[in-house]
Amino acid sequence: MSGKEVFEITDKPIVCHAFNKDRTRVAISPNDGTVHVLKKSGAKWETEVILKEHTQVVTGIDWGAETNRIVTCGADRNGYVWVEGEDGVWKPTLVILRINRAATDVKWSPKEDKFAVASGSRLISVCYYENENQWWVSKHIKKPIRSTVLAVDWHPNNILIAAGSTDFKCRVFSAYIKEIEAKPEATNWGKKMPFGHLMAEFSNGRGGWVHSVAFSPSGSKVAWTAHDSSVSVVTGGEGAVPAVHNTKELPLLTALWLSENTLVTGGHNMVPMVFRHSDDNTVTFQAKLDGQPAEKGDEEETMSAMARFRNLDKRATGKKDDKASTTHVNIIKQISMFGGERDSVEKVSSCGLDGKIVIWNIKSLEASIAELTIA
Repeated sequence: MSGKEVFEITDKPIVCHAFNKDRTRVAISPNDGTVHVLKKSGAKWETEVILKEHTQVVTGIDWGAETNRIVTCGADRNGYVWVEGEDGVWKPTLVILRINRAATDVKWSPKEDKFAVASGSRLISVCYYENENQWWVSKHIKKPIRSTVLAVDWHPNNILIAAGSTDFKCRVFSAYIKEIEAKPEATNWGKKMPFGHLMAEFSNGRGGWVHSVAFSPSGSKVAWTAHDSSVSVVTGGEGAVPAVHNTKELPLLTALWLSENTLVTGGHNMVPMVFRHSDDNTVTFQAKLDGQPAEKGDEEETMSAMARFRNLDKRATGKKDDKASTTHVNIIKQISMFGGERDSVEKVSSCGLDGKIVIWNIKSLEASIAELTIA
């Protein structure tokens, strides 16, 4: 189907990626301790530099749009902030995360003056630059997290953090650093925001590791995907009740809002899927971006999860498969915004264990799939 660009980046799995501001360069982790920075050259991406500092797999990358700084984290329990010099050389600064287990995810705050690192240490490291000593320091958010934190995302106000954990919970915390920012204004998540304060805690009522979390463009909603193949959305406020859609798909690992009411997800089924959160607090499946419109029973196949995994193992080898019915031929690990505004995303990028990066033109696909409504 038209509406997508497919790039065969590497023969290794891509576990995370991040583009620079003008989308002319991309940083990827090919499932090892290096970060490859590639530059667009015609219709191809060519390796510009390989950043070598981590000693184990790089698990998270984020590229600051305004500061042009790259932050990385890895299974070696370390984090680095990379700054490009005038000579084109990237220099790393070690960030003391103070964790004793692997880091799992990292995100710059909207103002890019802080970043949050999720980890297996049952905590979130919130890091900021201390001008007096000219280094990055970290503060920990711990309670009531009871297991590995797999994903984090920032509220647009630069203060609140959403976190998803293997204790089956999605939580919203305050990451207010009084040393570097003004007192925050109240939101629908609450008024009092001392550092580490638990603003809200949710479960989908069933269980499953929470693989991804995402604030809506306004910050009033949080979406998360869990290993029980569910997609959940909740609007902050007293007595908030999550809307849960239990799919019949394989688990979804990543989620991104396309607008205030629509989000796209991806994961083990290798296909980006669009869902809509309606005013009546329901989440409904809209379409698969790989070209098949939503039809009655589209998600209601009777094939068991085990059978799906068996089929996945048979065909998803990471090698090119001319007969593959999907663009990605292995698990989608991450979906990120590529074009448009936060409240009206026009393009998204996905990376997968097949070594591909795919750019999906949402507007073009919207015209091709009648059921897909971005509003």
